[in-house]
Amino acid sequence: MAIHKKSIRAKAKLKGEITEVKALIKHPMESGFRKDKETGDLVPAHFIKELKCEHNDKVVMSAIWSGGISKNPYCAFRFKGAAKGDKVKISWEDNLGHTDTRDAKVK
Repeated sequence: MAIHKKSIRAKAKLKGEITEVKALIKHPMESGFRKDKETGDLVPAHFIKELKCEHNDKVVMSAIWSGGISKNPYCAFRFKGAAKGDKVKISWEDNLGHTDTRDAKVK
């Protein structure tokens, strides 16, 4: 269920033999412990549970997240083995089954 279309902004840049990937994800990241200021009711949990990056169909980064990550999270990491022009695929799935995927070209 991909309802969060275009939620990922990503860049991938080659520096020597290391590719640095930077991603900003638009997501509410609700822990389920915060109360609504008007009603006092708990705001339901809604958070990214897995973030993954693939290069040439191989997972180069995987992270298991929870409600402890801030709203609109930023993630940066590095890996070896890419070349200029290659694509990296960044994807996430949240606890409600929503997903999004974005390709970034290595520059």
